[in-house]
Amino acid sequence: MLAACNSHPENAQTTTQAAAQDSSAAAPADTTNSLSASKLEDVYQADTIWNGVAVSDNGRAFVLFPHNEGSAGTRIGEIKNGKAVPYPNQNWNNWKLGADAKQKFVRANSLRFGPDGNLWVIDTGTPKSDAAPVPNGPKLLAFDIKTNKLVRSIPLDAYAKPKSFVDDLRFHADKIYVTDAGAPALIVLDTKTGKGRRVLENDTSTTARRPMYGEGKRMVKPTGEDVALHADQMEVSPDGNYYYWQSAAGPMYRLETRLLDDPNVSSADLAKQVKYFYNSPTTGGTAIDANGNIYLNDCNHKRLLKISPEGQATTLLQDDRLVWADAMWIDNKGNLWIPAAQINRSAGMQQGKETVQFPVHIYKLALGLKPLRN
Repeated sequence: MLAACNSHPENAQTTTQAAAQDSSAAAPADTTNSLSASKLEDVYQADTIWNGVAVSDNGRAFVLFPHNEGSAGTRIGEIKNGKAVPYPNQNWNNWKLGADAKQKFVRANSLRFGPDGNLWVIDTGTPKSDAAPVPNGPKLLAFDIKTNKLVRSIPLDAYAKPKSFVDDLRFHADKIYVTDAGAPALIVLDTKTGKGRRVLENDTSTTARRPMYGEGKRMVKPTGEDVALHADQMEVSPDGNYYYWQSAAGPMYRLETRLLDDPNVSSADLAKQVKYFYNSPTTGGTAIDANGNIYLNDCNHKRLLKISPEGQATTLLQDDRLVWADAMWIDNKGNLWIPAAQINRSAGMQQGKETVQFPVHIYKLALGLKPLRN
């Protein structure tokens, strides 16, 4: 059901126009660079695509390898002496088709530190892109990095669909929010019980409705179909009052968390409260600081945008090295960490032809930001 545009008529015209607009054209009014490219520090390199990074308060760096085509190899790694070592061990990273997936990474797609200090990983449970999740595959996992042991596992089988791609996670109070980029929806989980519900399923706000662009090229599968990633990027405001999300091609919406968290508010009623926020372009990843500014990658123009809490955008940095800057991270020293994943150059995104230029890089910007730890 494409309901959200009609469910909040005060935003209907703006939202409809944004949906019809190619994400290649979405741009902020102010395109003046505020940072010099020399401030972009090249920190780590790899010969395999990585699309996520999280840095602990004591400086340990963890990375994520998505393996979109189902290839073997490390899913979650810790950087040691400049190299990614399988984390928490090799056994977690050697799943093969047919093996029990309960204590294996099938295909991880997000990692970040939670407010409990644990490293949380979301496992899509899908062997490769467009494949159905395997039994016990979709799950949330929390690791205590002091002991490198699994301390929490939340199965997501009950909330996943045959086309699900559980994509990313954020925390708010006693809730965990998960986006489903394959079968459009948001999943809201209670951290105490692990129970939850799917909301805004197939809603306009969670469904991809326009093409994705990277470096000026429309992103197309080997089948000739447009690449579509539904509910994908998300953030929670510093005061915890608002939840922001978008499909990978935008636009961005927001909703009050008090409504999203309330099991007595139906999905249909939630749709009526969805507000259009910003006409974002094709986006690899986001981050949010303690002042409520959202940092967003414009994959088409290789730039980082800074979106204020009022929805006003400026260009923070534009640089040819920012090829599909994916899931970013703000550490406790005020640095913005940026994995340049080159996802748009992978074979699955451009009709079977891969043009990734290895190594792939993780950069950081010293911005003096205050991190947000919902």
